[in-house]
Amino acid sequence: MYKEYGEAAFDTNQSNNIYTKQFKHKVVLAYLNGDGSYADLMVKYNISSDSTIIKWVNDYNSHIELKDYIPGGEDIYMAKSRKVNKEERIEIVKYCLEHDMDYKTTAKVFETTYANVFNWVKKYREKGEDGLGDKRGRHKTDEEVDETEKLRRELKKMQHERDMALLEVKLLKKLDEIERRRFTEQANMKSNMKQSKKRAKKK
Repeated sequence: MYKEYGEAAFDTNQSNNIYTKQFKHKVVLAYLNGDGSYADLMVKYNISSDSTIIKWVNDYNSHIELKDYIPGGEDIYMAKSRKVNKEERIEIVKYCLEHDMDYKTTAKVFETTYANVFNWVKKYREKGEDGLGDKRGRHKTDEEVDETEKLRRELKKMQHERDMALLEVKLLKKLDEIERRRFTEQANMKSNMKQSKKRAKKK
């Protein structure tokens, strides 16, 4: 990106580019026609990440409509802030984790902001359910509680660590699946290009 665009490649607003439906189709067709790899097209069209192109190609091949992306528009749900208690936050976070960390959809389902969902998930992953408290009242230290409460806290901590480990495994599996699919697509593209060249030579 630096070789192509110089210092402009480091602009922080690059991830907020507007991608129209027509532009997405143009990039997808360029990839399918063998005009370059994901990384090549990312640089050529100044797209923030090659994973963005991967998603467009996968959606196109799955017959999912490619829509205009306008930051701050309908693609990012910005509901008015409302009060959400701890129990609701836990429900929202668990829904998000169960749906592959889809913050945007979770925000729409529970009528809250994308930023809230992101922050709650982050706090939950770091501190468990205790991280979703409302900050009111003083939390007693382990030295101030009895043995039963200490054991309850320890069990809760172990359960949270187990849940986070399972989540990590799930996300790694999904990442591996994406990488394998990308490798297969690239291999198929190279094979098709070789066959096209052979046919061209015969002609």
